[in-house]
Amino acid sequence: MTDINGAWGAPPSERFERLAQTFRPVFARIGERAVDRDLAHELPFDAYEWLKSSGFSRLRLPVAYGGFGVSLPELFGLIIELAAADPNLTNAYRSHFGFTEDLLNAPDSAWRDAWLKRLGQGETVGSGFSELGDTPLGSYSTRLVRNGANWRLDGEKFYTTGSLYADWITLGAIDGDGQPIGALVPTSAPGVEIVDDWDGFGQSLTASGTARFRDVEIADELIKPSSVRFSYSGGFFQLVHLASLAGIGRAAANDLARHVAARKRVYSRGIASRSAQDAQVQQVVGKVRGAAYSAGAIVLQAARALQRAYEANQGGDQEQIALAGRNAELEVSQSVTVVTSLILDASTVLFDALGASAAKRGHGLDRHWRNARTIASHNPRIYHDRIVGDFAVNGTIPGPQAGVGVAKEEQAERTDA
Repeated sequence: MTDINGAWGAPPSERFERLAQTFRPVFARIGERAVDRDLAHELPFDAYEWLKSSGFSRLRLPVAYGGFGVSLPELFGLIIELAAADPNLTNAYRSHFGFTEDLLNAPDSAWRDAWLKRLGQGETVGSGFSELGDTPLGSYSTRLVRNGANWRLDGEKFYTTGSLYADWITLGAIDGDGQPIGALVPTSAPGVEIVDDWDGFGQSLTASGTARFRDVEIADELIKPSSVRFSYSGGFFQLVHLASLAGIGRAAANDLARHVAARKRVYSRGIASRSAQDAQVQQVVGKVRGAAYSAGAIVLQAARALQRAYEANQGGDQEQIALAGRNAELEVSQSVTVVTSLILDASTVLFDALGASAAKRGHGLDRHWRNARTIASHNPRIYHDRIVGDFAVNGTIPGPQAGVGVAKEEQAERTDA
């Protein structure tokens, strides 16, 4: 819902069309080889760099730091458009934009200023929070402990999305006292190994595999002042996924329309001499496009709630911060099942408008469902529905998201066994 000329709806701001013109040629260039990259498992290092060179990584940075100073609705409008070209790249930049929000919501400090300058110079950040195995829920097995004047990092992460492309990894660990601690780790530092071992059937080019840290020396200035993330982080990270789904829907709709327009063969039970004139086929195309339009509209509406949460943080009124943060979390959660269902259905029914040839790998139409299903498997929608229902019935305010891990009860049972 960002390109009014394509009937995707009005843009999220008056200046958006001018802003988007900077990036649309890059998005188009990325989209040209999206199918080929998917088929060959070709990691998009070049496309990631094109985005960086265009300033995409600096979208949310203040102009004074070399950024564009865009609002959150504007950011998510552009994420939708990038996802239509290749949703692997929206996921690869997800952690980077999250760290940017950390900085924008942090109090003024020399540390904050230094990192805003780094990002303004084009440096990018990947993810280093998730762990496999028996890590306790809400904690880490990765350790970051004092080692003389510096720190020593040891551990292993998975789902390190974007880190293989990035300059830094934003990372969560525990210190020598078992307390949470955060740091920025150079991806080129001795002892850091990042492996492309993510083998999911979708989003296969996000580089969401393993990162290993062996006796990595971390300077004191790379330790985060706080391990707490920005107040609307749960909703923000989830909305990146929903924006990616909306972009996938748009790409599916465009691909379907193109294939139907070019198709010459028809079925004997069809009602026109060409598929492009068959009303039943047109209906399928319209359904897919309507799903993509609706998903985009929902994403931009939820992005306005995130913007209000950001503005409340800048204002400093604690009651407003709590209210805006709660509403942002709920508005995103209310969007999850609807957007997910729309795009999963659209990426399936699109085949009803085509023939068996549409299943050929070379067309790449299956990638839309594979990518959508993989994204939808993050933060399962069933929990979002329950959170919304609990609020609606009981007024329960959503709690903070603690990631994924082994429940303490489960660990206690193992210890007692």
